[in-house]
Amino acid sequence: MNITRDSEAMTGGLWPFSLTFYERPGIAAALIALQDGAGLDVNLILFAIWHGLSGRGRLDERAADAADRAVCPIRVDVIEPLRALRRRLRTAADADIQLLRDRVKALEIDAERATQERLAALAGPAFNADCAEYLADAEANLARYVGPATAQGDGAKVIRGELKRFAGQALSHLPARPSA
Repeated sequence: MNITRDSEAMTGGLWPFSLTFYERPGIAAALIALQDGAGLDVNLILFAIWHGLSGRGRLDERAADAADRAVCPIRVDVIEPLRALRRRLRTAADADIQLLRDRVKALEIDAERATQERLAALAGPAFNADCAEYLADAEANLARYVGPATAQGDGAKVIRGELKRFAGQALSHLPARPSA
């Protein structure tokens, strides 16, 4: 783990945070399980966590709904069809098909990034000067998005556990923000 990179990811944009957090132990599997098992959007989960962890505070119902509306067209019309095609091609033995699968995967990642750019544009600037609240806000946002039942499930537990480790390491290396 690179603590400096984790701290930079936390204070940087949504995309750098997402790439860094997704690499953490168990996170990719937990996010995909929530996506496939509970029908949740990985980008919205990462956005919810980042929103709190980056000092932007807790998402209210209005903000959470706006985020979902902003990304729904890309998710439904682009990401989900690309994901389905990529997964269908996974077992093809033909090397040319696997090369095409790699290109489909690259398009899917491009669409994920475009989705996160939309979400980040909704977030606005960080305002919270108290780092102690960052983790609590991130956990509250995660619980709001996944819902009470899913928040108690294994996937969310893995995410919360790794989030605590990530935040503990990253927050300890952030420079103090001046209070307003």
